[in-house]
Amino acid sequence: MKILLLEDNKKLNETITKRLKLKGYNVLSFIDGKEAFEKITEGFSCFILDINVPNIDGIKILKKIREFYSSLPVIIISASVELDVIKEAYDFGCNDFLKKPFFIDELEIKIEKLCKIQNEKIYFDENSYFDFKSALIVINDVEIRLTKKEKLLINLFLTKKNQVISYESIENYVWEGNFASLESIRSLVRRLRKIFNNEYIQTIVDTGYIFKCS
Repeated sequence: MKILLLEDNKKLNETITKRLKLKGYNVLSFIDGKEAFEKITEGFSCFILDINVPNIDGIKILKKIREFYSSLPVIIISASVELDVIKEAYDFGCNDFLKKPFFIDELEIKIEKLCKIQNEKIYFDENSYFDFKSALIVINDVEIRLTKKEKLLINLFLTKKNQVISYESIENYVWEGNFASLESIRSLVRRLRKIFNNEYIQTIVDTGYIFKCS
């Protein structure tokens, strides 16, 4: 899982980054709000934002994130205890708020709760599943290796099972902020469809796709 961390206290930033990487997360950390702001569309699964940071504050970044992603988890960390600040963070769509100082374990618990898919294996049916740990699709005991973009797309589908996913969301997540033509997206979806025996991926005309899975 790819996490964006924005924390301008260098020591705290380094401590959080180190702990999360030890847990196996892919962490991109920033101390400057403007730098983080420019990277928010690059395929992150979770955001951890301090509010009072240089150039662009965490609340403005939160608002921008919600323009692209309506439901990706955002955890706000801040030394502020002002109710107006906390309320503003929730009003703009943060999922949880952690007041400094805090134990890193507290942050890890929130990430586990909000951001991480708990099951390492997600079954499509009794004979096929996706293994998040190895990033393999297994169908009738046959292991199928995926390209990077195929892995990102199946990850997106499985975190948003039975929900409509727009072309724009796929472009932002799978192409990590780079441009992708509609034909490129369709071509990637066709490749995944060939892997499955059943029609899990359904097209929503002029909108995107939905991954139908129990």
